[in-house]
Amino acid sequence: MTETRVAVISIIVENEDAVQKVNEILHDYRTFIIGRMGIPYRVKGISIISVAIDAPQDKISALSGKIGKLPGISAKTAYSNVITGAKKA
Repeated sequence: MTETRVAVISIIVENEDAVQKVNEILHDYRTFIIGRMGIPYRVKGISIISVAIDAPQDKISALSGKIGKLPGISAKTAYSNVITGAKKA
């Protein structure tokens, strides 16, 4: 049984050209994503995205790492202490 964890990934998009790649990566992890919220902050020329996720630790780290490596993108993860057994399909 694989353990999963609940976390929130906060993403700051400063490079608008990277938005499509961010969305492609999030799409690849869609089975783990609980929900997401995007806020365009036009005055500052950035977008703020919050992604709630319930996934194995390695999947959360991989997702955050892939997004954080994109140019003009910052990503930070906050983990809950909620750890559960495998999600049922």
